[in-house]
Amino acid sequence: MERTEYELSQIIEQFGAAFVEQCNPNSFTVRTLDALQQCRTQALGGHKEKCDNDSCAHERFSYNSCGNRHCPKCQTSKQAVWAEDRMLDALNVKYFHVVFTVPDLLHPISLLDSKAFYSVLFECVWSTLRTFGYTHYGVETGAICLLHTWGKQLSLHPHLHCLVPAAGLTLQGKLKRITKNGKYLYDVHQLSATFRGKLLQKLKLQLKKNNQLAQYQQTIDACYGKPWVVHCESPLGNAKQIVNYLAQYIHRVAISNANIKHIDASGVTFLYKDYKDQANMKPTHLTGVEFLRRFCMHILPLRFVKIRYYGILGSRYKQQVKPLKDKPDLTKPIETKQQRMIRLTDFDPCKCPRCKTGTMMTIEELPKIRSPVNVLYSNGLKFIC
Repeated sequence: MERTEYELSQIIEQFGAAFVEQCNPNSFTVRTLDALQQCRTQALGGHKEKCDNDSCAHERFSYNSCGNRHCPKCQTSKQAVWAEDRMLDALNVKYFHVVFTVPDLLHPISLLDSKAFYSVLFECVWSTLRTFGYTHYGVETGAICLLHTWGKQLSLHPHLHCLVPAAGLTLQGKLKRITKNGKYLYDVHQLSATFRGKLLQKLKLQLKKNNQLAQYQQTIDACYGKPWVVHCESPLGNAKQIVNYLAQYIHRVAISNANIKHIDASGVTFLYKDYKDQANMKPTHLTGVEFLRRFCMHILPLRFVKIRYYGILGSRYKQQVKPLKDKPDLTKPIETKQQRMIRLTDFDPCKCPRCKTGTMMTIEELPKIRSPVNVLYSNGLKFIC
């Protein structure tokens, strides 16, 4: 992947100290920003390489990646591998893309304890889909649910993307294809009303447990009277189209380096997608501290699982749904991890970038710095994370 002129790591390096001083983030957030800033730098170690073509003998330094799931540099290969794995698991049926969104009024509550809020969000979405599967078709359905937390201009916008197959298991354990005329799954108005009731009830219990219900009771009451948005798209095509579609949403981070267009002393200029204007990309400008504050709202809690598999798409039902899967290709040659990555990304990191024929060979290991300097300084003092 080609390096862009401006990167998230540069924003952290330039404005990170001011952000920490003004916004006082928790230590996990600071450690995450530090990892993103050090990604593919000398601090993480690496190796020195040389082209094995004697007529070229090109040398370069390759530094290790941070591997953090919020890093825009480390997600492309993960997305390609995930997409192919899901292709092998896909059922040979139509799929529907359903999006569950919560109203803006709940955003302050989501920030109180994001891990608990997002866990309840997953629980209520699947409970809604499962209930409708039984009431409408009498089957145990399934779903792949993926959490996204951002909207345009890095604003907070928690929502779940769900891929729901048009199939399920009856109470007798038989596979059954579902949907009416192949184009209709559930009524979105009924979905939104049921989802609203389940989520608000769970949030009330959660707030009551933390002695916060009185403070947010008015907000909860207002949400009952507000229409909620649940969007259900027409069924997608075959397994390849299904996976390629959902792969667009997998392993995304709040912003990619390609959308960062300029960084200066006044702040950051980046592109966002304006859905009110036919999803055209438009530039916007934020101060460096405000940019990092918004970005950090989308750093998920430690070890929080943002992709979840439910019902017949979970591991429990693998044998029962096997008849709906395409047979594996047993003639496919066995690949190494490196060969697979080259095939999926169409990029060979070992090929010499100069002569294009030689192979870059490791001639020296570069150890990781034992105590890398934390990039987030304020008034000359290091933050202990």
